[in-house]
Amino acid sequence: MENRSSFLNILDTAAKANVLVIGDVMLDRFVYGSTARISPEAPIPILSITHQSQMLGGAGNVVRNIASLGGKAQLISVVGEDAEGREIERIFSIQGATTPHLVKSVGRPTTVKTRFIADGQQLLRSDHEATHQLQPQTAGNVLKAFQGAVQGADIIVLSDYAKGVLSDTVLRQVISAAKEKNIPIVADPKSTDFSRYAGVTLLTPNRKEMMAASGMPCGSNMEVEQAARSILAKASVSAILVTRSEAGMSLVTADNAHHISAEAQEVFDVSGAGDSVVAALALALAAGASLEAATRLANLAGGIAVSKSGTAAVTKAEMKQALHSQEISGMDAKISSLDEALDRVSNWRSRGLKVGFTNGCFDLVHPGHISLMRQARSECDRLIVGLNTDDSIRRLKGEGRPVTNENSRAIVLASLSDVDLVVPFAEDTPIKVIEAIRPDVLTKGADYTKETVVGADIVEAYGGRVHLASLKEGFSTTGTIERLLASKKEA
Repeated sequence: MENRSSFLNILDTAAKANVLVIGDVMLDRFVYGSTARISPEAPIPILSITHQSQMLGGAGNVVRNIASLGGKAQLISVVGEDAEGREIERIFSIQGATTPHLVKSVGRPTTVKTRFIADGQQLLRSDHEATHQLQPQTAGNVLKAFQGAVQGADIIVLSDYAKGVLSDTVLRQVISAAKEKNIPIVADPKSTDFSRYAGVTLLTPNRKEMMAASGMPCGSNMEVEQAARSILAKASVSAILVTRSEAGMSLVTADNAHHISAEAQEVFDVSGAGDSVVAALALALAAGASLEAATRLANLAGGIAVSKSGTAAVTKAEMKQALHSQEISGMDAKISSLDEALDRVSNWRSRGLKVGFTNGCFDLVHPGHISLMRQARSECDRLIVGLNTDDSIRRLKGEGRPVTNENSRAIVLASLSDVDLVVPFAEDTPIKVIEAIRPDVLTKGADYTKETVVGADIVEAYGGRVHLASLKEGFSTTGTIERLLASKKEA
């Protein structure tokens, strides 16, 4: 997995990226005030307005985030011949690093979303919009703008808010042209028919959209993988990134799946957070990042966005600061006592997350251990690893073990993206930890049987299950240490 320096390099390289965004631009209005009384006309609060603000929303917020993250963006969209359309043009005129190509349509209004907020709480949202597909002449003007703007684009973003700009005709021709030019495409879908986006590089539905499109549940990591692969098989899409709110994100390709925990941020306002995610994702991919690295940066951007008020734009400086803080606190925060772990587990379960557990000595972490963690994590939303302390290993393995001390082993495990918590235990077995945590899934290697897995009877008694992970051949901590000792003797 990429470290902080590689992520910083991606952010710096992204400054050279040129992102072409096509989709539904809108004007986001926020009306703020306070409520101290109920209307005499109806049982509703009266909002005493203190101030208002407005900013670019929808596809407009995607380009706004691209610019604030240091990239360059072009936007192709449609606005009405109205005051709101002129306001969008005015906002673009004062923003740097963005180039709008706004097609005007007499027959449809500019999309406006107005949110009424009292004392930090959103009371109501009103939408003024048209959702029918573009008239042929307007669609032709959009495609004409695309033909001019696509020259020099490093990546294309389809920002679909189902307001009509990405009609079947526009989608088909844009995707076809991009594939001819070998330009990657990220599509943020709104339609439940994902086949409309056939040919795109990456599809980014949220959990609700994924369930609607696949007709399958998307509660656990495994369920998300199955739903995503059902879409991959029939929609001609290279990869799917499912955003899952508090459960994080799941990146699924035909061969692999990566489940990334949500960034721990205080959620203040989710307005526009998805746009921040798509913007960071597109910039990272344009900068040459792998899908997994781009997803991790996008996940970080989403965590920053939800901590802000209004339709949020995440800055490059905020991303760098978050990466710095993440590096300092991330590993330490993942190593905890059993009592601290129980508080975390209670919080996870209150959010409906499935908790998994595995354990071991992990004296020398090798590829077999990495495979075990990945398989264990795929069975749950949060994975806890029980770690034998030094004294415990000495009793089990004899003098001379462990060869790596407890703190070092815990830090290595905590650095793995599939591990959410490391809990050292001093007993010979993790029975005490298992009884306290009550994991939903208990994972051990397939060299065990269910009958020989410590704690299996406890877990199955309360309705949990035991998962036996397949083994990666040729890797053994004991075998490695014996070979090292033999080599030392020969020397």
